[in-house]
Amino acid sequence: MAFFAGLVDAVAGGGGLIQVPALFAAYPNEHPATLLATNKVSAIGGTVNAARRYLRHVSLPWAVVVPAIVAGFIGSLLGANAVSNFPAEPLRKALPFLLLFLLLYTWFQPSLGAIHAPKGVGRHQQIKGVLLGLTIGFYDGFFGPGTGSFLLFGFVRFFGFDFLHASAATKLVNVATNAAAVLMLASLGQIYWPLGLAMMVANTVGSQFGSRLAIQHGSVFVRKAFLLIVSILILKSAWNAYFLN
Repeated sequence: MAFFAGLVDAVAGGGGLIQVPALFAAYPNEHPATLLATNKVSAIGGTVNAARRYLRHVSLPWAVVVPAIVAGFIGSLLGANAVSNFPAEPLRKALPFLLLFLLLYTWFQPSLGAIHAPKGVGRHQQIKGVLLGLTIGFYDGFFGPGTGSFLLFGFVRFFGFDFLHASAATKLVNVATNAAAVLMLASLGQIYWPLGLAMMVANTVGSQFGSRLAIQHGSVFVRKAFLLIVSILILKSAWNAYFLN
């Protein structure tokens, strides 16, 4: 499952949809925080590898992406630290509706993300990068499902990236958010390292295939994958939030 999670996540995000349920099914008696932390360790390998492959083929406006990466790291630290202090249930209930908004907006905007036309680099764009990284980073550290999809949509909608360039930027921010969550959770001793590192290898191999598919087939392919993955994530998150006891 870590292999398939890496493949899917490298294209359009949503790898946690595969990997997290697999962990809970395989280790039903393990503490949820330990499994979620182990998932983050595994995911880092795939996101680092996917980012490396994308950067060989695309050029990004670093003046916007770097602030998003730094803010994502800080946001994820804050989110991971907040897990024990605030209930995640309201966010779990809201997630299907947030994802549905992303799906409908993208579906009814067929030209969205088709052409890479960054909106320039200025103070306003850098502030938006910080806000995107901080918000989604906090969400990833605190809860997590759909983080890649939210980042991908954000880079397309707010910065004028096409889906291929947005996927590359997403991987870089996601590396930072995963690393921050791992650091915070490792300090609390909540990671099963042997399993996490073994899954990281499989996730990295999967990301190799996924990023290759995305680079070969371009933004149209990534957009279709994004719509499919978000649709599945809506159904899965709605089932978990409203029907699974």
